[in-house]
Amino acid sequence: MNTIAEQLKDVLDRIRQAEQRSGRPAGAINLVAVSKTFPAEDVQECYQAGQRIFGENKVQEMLSKIPALPADAQWHLIGPLQRNKVRKVVGKSALIHSVDSLRLATYMDSVAQEFGVCQPILLEVHIGGEDSKFGFSPDELKVAWGALLELGHLDIRGLMCIPPPVDDPNDARPFFQQLRSLRDELNEQSPHTIHELSMGMSHDFEIAVEEGATMVRVGTSIFGHRDYSNKA
Repeated sequence: MNTIAEQLKDVLDRIRQAEQRSGRPAGAINLVAVSKTFPAEDVQECYQAGQRIFGENKVQEMLSKIPALPADAQWHLIGPLQRNKVRKVVGKSALIHSVDSLRLATYMDSVAQEFGVCQPILLEVHIGGEDSKFGFSPDELKVAWGALLELGHLDIRGLMCIPPPVDDPNDARPFFQQLRSLRDELNEQSPHTIHELSMGMSHDFEIAVEEGATMVRVGTSIFGHRDYSNKA
């Protein structure tokens, strides 16, 4: 069985190969190592192998792991965020990927103002039309875009999506293309330029890189399969 360090190296090599195939510069993609459900010891091993950005789905789990790693580790909240957890995460997360409504963004902006910080965020887009997924629809985001840009204590850096599950990773390609096109359309509407596209996971991250991802969220391919009975 490969170590976490070996699996991390394999994922990074595959990212670099996908960058090369798509004519993108080496290092254009940031890897978010998704450490949800894995113990802090595994995260420490990944850190020792050179990884610095980690993704967690739950606020409490993220907060419990922050003290276990050096201060230069970055913690991204990638899971759904409820309003009652906003005060716990604003100012603690280097990037919140899952801002899924204008209502949540407005409340987060007020908390960030109270705390005296500018919170970096991504806007989650409901790209596949599934009832089970969170996020703005593309049309909703276009309508809300002007109001979002008025929230002065949020640093909107880009978009995130989770496409519908597919057997063939290539079948996710149209969803990644749609998110990239939406970002470009929003940039044409305003002087506020957003860059980041958080898309692609263990099953399809190479396709996401080819379609313009700036960060990929990879967990299983680095840490192994999850035991969801682990209440880290």
